[in-house]
Order: sequence, then C-alpha cells, then structure tokens
Amino acid sequence: MASQSLKNKALSKTFLIKKLLIANRGEIACRIIKTAKSMGIRTVALYSDADIDARHVAMADESFYLGGSAPTDSYLKSELIVAIAKKAGAQAIHPGYGFLSENAEFARLCEQEGIAFVGPTADAIDAMGSKSAAKEIMGTAHVPLVPGYHGDNQRDDFLVNEAKKMGFPLLIKAAFGGGGKGMRIVESETEVLDAIHSARREAISSFGNDKLLMERYLRQPRHIEVQVFADNYGHCIYLADRDCSIQRRHQKVVEEAPAPGLSDELRAKMGAAAVAAANAINYQGAGTIEFLLDTDNSFYFMEMNTRLQVEHPVTEMVTGQDLVKWQLMVASGHQLPLTQDEVRVHGHSFEVRIYAEDPQNAFLPASGKLNFLREPEQSGHVRIDSGIRENDEISNFYDPMISKLIVWDESRPRALQRLVHSLESYQISGLKHNIEFLANIAQHQAFRDAKFSTDFIDRYGDALIGRGLSGDLAKDEQTALALASLYQICVRKAAAEVCAINSHDPYSPWGSVSGFRLNSASQHQVALLDDRHELQQLALIETSIGVKSIFQLHINDNLYVLSGELDGEVLHAEISLSKQSGKTNQADIHKSEAHKFRVQVSQVDDDFTLFINSRSYHFRAIQTELTEELESLADKLKAPMNGTVVTHLAKIGDKVTAGQGLMVMEAMKMEYTIQSPYDGTVNAFYFDVGELVNDGVLLVDVEPSETEEEQI
Repeated sequence: MASQSLKNKALSKTFLIKKLLIANRGEIACRIIKTAKSMGIRTVALYSDADIDARHVAMADESFYLGGSAPTDSYLKSELIVAIAKKAGAQAIHPGYGFLSENAEFARLCEQEGIAFVGPTADAIDAMGSKSAAKEIMGTAHVPLVPGYHGDNQRDDFLVNEAKKMGFPLLIKAAFGGGGKGMRIVESETEVLDAIHSARREAISSFGNDKLLMERYLRQPRHIEVQVFADNYGHCIYLADRDCSIQRRHQKVVEEAPAPGLSDELRAKMGAAAVAAANAINYQGAGTIEFLLDTDNSFYFMEMNTRLQVEHPVTEMVTGQDLVKWQLMVASGHQLPLTQDEVRVHGHSFEVRIYAEDPQNAFLPASGKLNFLREPEQSGHVRIDSGIRENDEISNFYDPMISKLIVWDESRPRALQRLVHSLESYQISGLKHNIEFLANIAQHQAFRDAKFSTDFIDRYGDALIGRGLSGDLAKDEQTALALASLYQICVRKAAAEVCAINSHDPYSPWGSVSGFRLNSASQHQVALLDDRHELQQLALIETSIGVKSIFQLHINDNLYVLSGELDGEVLHAEISLSKQSGKTNQADIHKSEAHKFRVQVSQVDDDFTLFINSRSYHFRAIQTELTEELESLADKLKAPMNGTVVTHLAKIGDKVTAGQGLMVMEAMKMEYTIQSPYDGTVNAFYFDVGELVNDGVLLVDVEPSETEEEQI
C-alpha cells in the first residue's frame, strides 16, 4: 500500500496558485494573507456577522459573506465555502487551524471539486482524527505509546472497570477532541463515572462525537512536539522541536523552540519517531507529532495534529523558514525546499498567547470593545501575529485570543529578556487580559531555569496570578492607586482650564480646581473603584513649592507626596514615599526621594487604565453615593459573562447547599459552573438549556434556608 502511494505521489504535477481562499478568521487568516501576498497570490477572505469589519477582511483582496456569528452558521458551512471558492476562481483553500482544518469530509469535498486543500489528504485526517485509531497505527509503526484503553466499547460499566484495572490517576479524553476539550483527570474510583459523563457532554458539544479513551496519567511530564513536513514525492523531514509544557486546562499558554534541556541524541530519536508517525499514514503537508516526555527521558506518542499549529511561529523563528509558504508549495505539487541535512536551528524563540480573559477571576473569558491597544515595536527579534485592531470587538462566539507575541534571540536567556520587555510594552484596555499573568510566568525562577512540567501553572498558580498576594505586589497596587488619584486631579485641572479659557471671565476662582478650604489646607476628594470592585475614598492635601503643586496622600501607613502633569494620554508624575508622619516636610521628601514615572493612560468615560511595566490597573471614577449599588456585584447567581446555558444541575424545589452546582454555562469554548452561595431551595431557573444569556443577568432564584437568613 505504501509503495503504491509513493508511486502515485511521483506522478504529481505542479500547478500555479493564483488565488487562495482562507477558510478561517482572525490572526491566522491575517498571517496566511501576508505570506500569500508575498508570493504574488491573490486572497479571498470569508466573514460572519461578527466579522464584517474584521482585520482579515480588510487585508484580503476580496471577501464573501458566510452567515451568522455562530461557527455553525458561518465558518463551519463547508459546502458554502467550497461554492464561494469556485465562484471566486480560487485554485486552493487554506483552512488555517480550528474550524474545518481537520475535517476529512471538507478536504474530500475540496478534492471532488478540483480545489487544492492546503493540508493533508482526507485519508490522513481520518487516520489521525480518532485518538484511539491513531494510537493503533502508531503502535504498528513502533512509535512509543502510553498504556491505556482506546477501544470501541463505550458502555459506562465497561469503562469504569477498565479504569479500575488501569489504576489511578488516569486521563479520560475525547477520542475526536483537541485543545483540552473533553478531557478529565481522574484521581480515584469514586470520580470515574462523573468524569465520563462530563467528558462526554463536552465532547459531543465541541466535536459532535462522544467517544472516549483512557490512558495512564503521567504526573509531571513535559509536552514536547515535533514539526514534521512531507511532500507528494515521499520526502518527510522534521523541523526542530517545541516545548509546550506551560499549559492551563490542557491549553497551551507559552511555547518555545527548541525545547530546553534535551540532548542531541534525544532530539534525534524524537525527530525520527515523528517522521515514522507521519510516514505511517502517507502524510503530506505540515503536521505536528505531540509527545509526553517523562522524567526518565522516556517519551510517548500523544496525538498528531494534521494542520498548522498555533505555535508554528517559534519554529519559523529558529529555522528561518516560512511554513505557510512551504504549505502552499506542497499543495501546488512542489517538493520540500530542504532536506533533513539542510535544516538549521539557530537561536531561541518564545511565543505567548495574549488572551481576553480574567486571571483574577478563574480566567473567565472576556468579551467587549478593545478601547486602547499599544503593541510592542516589531523587528527581527519581535513579531506579533494578530487579527485585532484598536476599537475592535472581542466576540463571545470565538476563541478569546487577541494575538500571539513571538520573540527571538541568540540564546534562551536573551530571548526570555526580550519577552519580558515586550510584555512590559504591550498595553490593552477595555477588557480583562492575561499580560501580567504571562509576565509573571516569564519572570518566575523555575521557568527561567527551565525546571517545569505540564503542572507548572497548577503548582505556582497563586504566584503567577499574583497581584495582592505579597507585600511587594501590595505596594505596587498602592503606588498605582496614588498615581490614579493624581491623574484624577490632573484631569480636573485640565478640564477647569478649558472651561476658564472658554468662559467670559477666565480668571474667575470658580474656574479653578484648587481644593481651597477656609482656615484649613486645600483638600481634594477622590473616589475610585479599583480592579477588585472595592471603593477607595482618598483625600489629597495640596500645597505649593514655587509654581509646582504638591499633593500629600496617606494610603495605609504610607505617606505619598506627588506632583505631575498631563500630556495627552501620558501622565508625567513624580512620587515620593515615606513611612513618616504627616508632619514630614513634603518638600524635603519630594526632593530627595522622588521617583519619576511616565505612565500611559487610557480613558473611556469614567473608566481609565494605568499601564505600569507589564501590569495594567483599571479604575472607575465614581460618586460616593453609588456604593450601595456596588455591593450587587457580589451576587453569585448572575451570569459572569455572555454565553449559553449547557445544562441544569438541579431541579426546581431541590434543597441545595452552599457551593453546590446549580447550572453550567459555556462561553468561548469553556464551561463555567454557577454555584449556590448559600444553603437554600431552588425556586426557579430563568433560562432553559441552549438559551443565550448576557453578562450580569440573574440566572436562578435560590431562596435561603431559615438558618441562612438569620446569618445574612
């Protein structure tokens, strides 16, 4: 069979791709368009209702409307996409990743319609589409496998018995899944059945197939993957390896190439195993073989991704190759541009995924308008792959990734330093994001020393989420609060100056913001709502040193002495800190201990954000009479985000206890359980399964028990 396949491949002919349709959206669509344009290929974009004004649409030479915002109404409509490709005169379709990229029927449909599918054959996708079938193929090809059950018997009692035989901990996975969906770690026999049901529910929702497999769970493995590439002439090579061990909920957060700490011998063995895996299914195009590397340097096949990976840029940075260009060359019948001996790996590269999510609130996905965006300056060392621009909307219909930040340098320490600096320069406001979380990972000593495994984030989570968990971080928050107070005073003064200039009496004392008080020091009152939704009421005492206004502010036991001015979106501030009493000579403190800040600020209405190093601090200027309204933010029975109701975990009339799950929501491919905040009785569910809900709406009515009412 293999020899016949090679013979067929040898008969391949090259053809010219003049027009390429990209069956995807966001940053990967933009990235493909860039390479296609560099090759002189015209591009066709697709868009949904949510993407009418998207960046990838603006970049393409032409674009076509697909339908509604939900993927099932747009980017998953394979027949419509092929029809559009034929109408547009496209010779090839690039599926990107996600959506239809690993859909064998879509690849087969392209082939039937005479359109080149930029990816592997439908048979290869089928072979690797099932994790259980893939493991059987890999076992035959002598690729190392983790012990487990991958069979067709999916009865609950059978799976439970297999789990008992295998022992704990074990991993339950969706056989047709990816991205951590339909995956559960099971620590004991009592958890097995619930885990099976939960994994099945998520698998059918995400992939339309609820088949599961089970395998031994390795406690502290590393996740190493190898980039493979094959053409239509029987040539297959690997282009370096990548470490993807820094994960959260089995989804990659940080990737780097090459994987640190591997011997040349081990790299060669993993590369050879990856090529053997690709050859076992007569692969062509770009693919990734994913391995688990145990502490004794044993490695096991985990799965094959039959597409371009999100993290492919780190391989491009260290090899100097454009993998999308390679894909287009192979799809049009050309041979690989390099042999294995010609592949060179130089330097080190990191990629981090900038997400719209809230690390301080269980990493809940965020949606909304990107009010402010300042990206690091791009160069040969810094690259940003993004499909987002300032003022774009992050939709709850798709993955909440904003961009990928990729850096390269001659060595791992130097590349890591570039990563830290670039994260400090990345500024976003309008919605929650994970930039500070990523910076904390990059600066963690265990990560710097490359001493990590796939449990890195679980192990060091508190330190990585960070803010407010140590004295130093608390001090940073206080400094930000002091600067936010100064910013508010500067805004008031600037507004007053504008009013004075436009008034009939520009010298009127009513057109100034002096904080004047009869027989007492000038004082300014500032009320701010901080990141934690806590109200901060501050009093700043104003004095003068020459022509400069100086403000004294006490926060906890610290005395801050501040001065500054606004220059557009930038606050130029001087700040001094002392533990001494309010009788301290402010002028002396300010002169001897002043620290100058250049703080970028973004403001929309009463909301504003200060960017300090890699952190962003969000505040809202409010009136103190609004404090009662703020307490409603603690209501645990409201929707924490826009999303869809997946299931009810209780029935009307049920007695529930504090912390018991009431219902499950899904948004941006993630499930979130709404829990009862107290003991009580379920009176009503306000939304049925499948209904869309908006952020902040009341989902369920739970009447507190008499004991709870007495406590409340």
